[in-house]
Amino acid sequence: MPRSPRLTTATADVASVPASGPPLTPQLTPAWLLAAVGLLATAFIAGACWTAGHVHADGSLQTVARFLHLAFLTVSFGSVLAVDWFAVLWLTGRRPLSVVLDTACALQTPIWAGLGGLVVTGLFLRPDLGSTLTLVKLGLVVAVTLNGLWAHRLGQLLDGFRDSAVPRGLLVRSGVAATVSQTGWWGSCLIGFLNSQS
Repeated sequence: MPRSPRLTTATADVASVPASGPPLTPQLTPAWLLAAVGLLATAFIAGACWTAGHVHADGSLQTVARFLHLAFLTVSFGSVLAVDWFAVLWLTGRRPLSVVLDTACALQTPIWAGLGGLVVTGLFLRPDLGSTLTLVKLGLVVAVTLNGLWAHRLGQLLDGFRDSAVPRGLLVRSGVAATVSQTGWWGSCLIGFLNSQS
C-alpha cells in the first residue's frame, strides 16, 4: 500500500528540525596511540640527529637538500599559519568554529609531511650538534611535534562544540597549543637563519 504524500512530507519536516541538547561526544584517538606516536616521532628525530653526524654530503647534494628543506618548511609552516589564522578569525567572531576545524583537518597531511621532510633533509645540511643553538632548535622541533599531537586531540574535543559555546578551559588549552606552535616554528626559523650566517 503506497504511503500518503502528506505523511511523507510531515516526516521529512520533523527530520529536518535540528535536535537541541548537549554537544555530541566526539570520537577521540586513544591516548595510548597518541603517546606511542609521540615516542616514535621523538625516536625518529633522535635517530636523524645521530645519522646526520655520519652523513658526509658533497656540495651539490647539500644544495638540493637546502632547497628541499626550504620547500618543506614552506609547506608545513604555511599550513600551520593558515590554521592559526582561521583560529584568530574565529576568536574575533569573523569565522565559525567549523571553518577552523575543517581547515585543520584538510591541512593535517601537508603539515605532517612537511615536518617529516624537514627532518629528513636536515640530515644532509651538516647540523652542528655541538652548538647550543642547534640543540635548542632540535628541542623546539620535538616540542612542535608533540604539541601537534596534543592539538590533534584538542581539535577532536572542539569538534563536539561546533554549534554550541566552547568551555573556557578548552579555549585556554587551545590557546596554549597555538602559542607553543608559533613559538616553536618561529624559534626554529630564527635559529636556522642564525646558523646559516655563521
